[in-house]
This record gives sequence, structure tokens and C-alpha cells, in this order.
Amino acid sequence: MGITRQQALDCLASDDLIGIGMEADALRRSLHPEGVVSYTIDRALDCSTPNLDAAYASARASVEMGVTGLILHANVHQQATLAHYETLFTGIKQRFPGLWLHGLAATQILTLSSTAGISLRDTIARLHAAGLDSVGSSAVILNDEIRLRLAPDNSSTAAWISVHRTAHQLGLNSTATMIFGVGETLEQRINHLEIIRQLQQDTGGFTSFTPLAYTAGDLGIPEPTAVEYLTTLAVSRLYLDNIANIEGSWPTQGLKVLQMGLRFGGNDVGSVLLEERFGKPGGATEEELRRIIREAGFKPVQRDTPYRTMFLN
Repeated sequence: MGITRQQALDCLASDDLIGIGMEADALRRSLHPEGVVSYTIDRALDCSTPNLDAAYASARASVEMGVTGLILHANVHQQATLAHYETLFTGIKQRFPGLWLHGLAATQILTLSSTAGISLRDTIARLHAAGLDSVGSSAVILNDEIRLRLAPDNSSTAAWISVHRTAHQLGLNSTATMIFGVGETLEQRINHLEIIRQLQQDTGGFTSFTPLAYTAGDLGIPEPTAVEYLTTLAVSRLYLDNIANIEGSWPTQGLKVLQMGLRFGGNDVGSVLLEERFGKPGGATEEELRRIIREAGFKPVQRDTPYRTMFLN
């Protein structure tokens, strides 16, 4: 059983980091008793580029590198149409049917729906039919005032929920995140977790949840500390007991804090993200991720994007 809203608030405000971590670790072990920590090998793809041949070449190179999935990003400065995405996804699937296509944020999908003049349901259904396998998420705190302040083009909270609910109803899973440390209150963090928990209760469509500390340093407020991150990670594990996987983040926290997070409720270290370098200086290789997993006392196992297949290597 998960914890109540008041217990979650108390935990976020508590200085008992070790005690909270132990509770989260106990729940993690009950959900994942096999002692495995997973990771995936994928690669980002700019799917808004008008150069389809370049996109197909990037997909081919990814397959040759051993990638199992593509993380789809859209350039906000390029206005690609729904028909473009359909052509691109269909072309990738024809050439590389084994690649899992994951991504497009709620705001991007809503924009496609509006531009095409069709319903959200029809937009997602067409993307799915063309080859989109699951929907991504990069959700700043689900509070309209905060979202509007940070990025005026962000979708509303209600619209974000609608995208993920509709995707789940159409048979697409999605991932959930929470970008915190943007001036929100602890109550607003719990409100975000409650939205995720309730939607998961309704649809069962989320495969994972990832808390992400805001580390850009451009808001004029202190960035979340490692202690705050670990506490939020542990509370996420305890509160979202109906989501199987809680993912850590090496790009924002670094490898050492990521490793500590495996004893604070995390059971996945995310993606190697080949050739991607963001967040902390440098990147993470597959062997680095496997090493920190082993040193934390777990068995490292590569997975695919939807957590269906474990590659025992």
C-alpha cells in the first residue's frame, strides 16, 4: 500500500532522509524482489526535420549502434504537420520494424490536433496507426499558474491529462515525469503526484515515473539539493505504489546520486542516450551505468522502452 497525501507531505518536509529512504526501498523490494535494476539503450531523433532521408539515416545508424528505441523530439521552431509525422513514422517502421518509437509531448500532440483541425482522439489514433508506440512526458509541475509562468506555450494541466488519458484509452502507454524545484510548494508537488496516481488508477497506462530536479539555474532560486532530490524520489516511490517503475536521472543528478537513488526507491537508471550530452558535464556509458548498478548491490539488466523485454547480458 502507498502512503496518504498527508504522510507524503510530512515526508517531504521531514529531515529523516534515511528513514524515508528505507521505507521506499522496502516498497521497491516488494515490487521488484528479483534484485534487478534496468536501463535502456535508445537515441534521440528530431522528428520535425523536413529531411526525411536524414531522419531515416539517423534511424539506421541507431540500429547499427544497438539501439532498441527512438526518443522522438520536435523542434519548436519547425512547424511540421500531422501528415509529416505519419509519413516519417511509417517510413521508419517499414525500414526498421523492431524500433520502438516513443515521444511527442502533450503540447506537441495538442498543436498537431489544432493545426490539423481534428479531434485529439483522432490525432493520437493516426499517430499510433503510423507507428507511434508510446507517448512521452516532460511535465513541469502540473499547476497552471506555474506552467504559464515558466513556458507560456505549455499545455494546461487539464489538457495534459486529456492527452495521456486519451492515449491510454487508445492502447498507447506513456511515461510520466515531474520537473520540480521551479518555485512550487510542497503541496503543489503532492498535487502533481496525486494527478498521476489518479490517472494511473483510472487507466493503468503509465509504465514509469521520473522525478526531475530543475537544474538550469536560471530562475533566481536555489536548485534542489541532492537530499531534496532523494527525498522526492523516495516519496514518489511511496505515493505512486500503482506505477511499477520509478526511474532515476543521471543527466541532472550525476552518477553518484543516481546510485544512491537505487536505495531510495528507484529501480531503473533510465537511458544511455547514445551521443546525447546534457545536464551534468559529460555523459554516461552503458558500462558506467552497469557498474554503478552492480556496486549498489543489484544486477544490471538492459530493457526495452516499454519494460517488456529484459536482455540478459
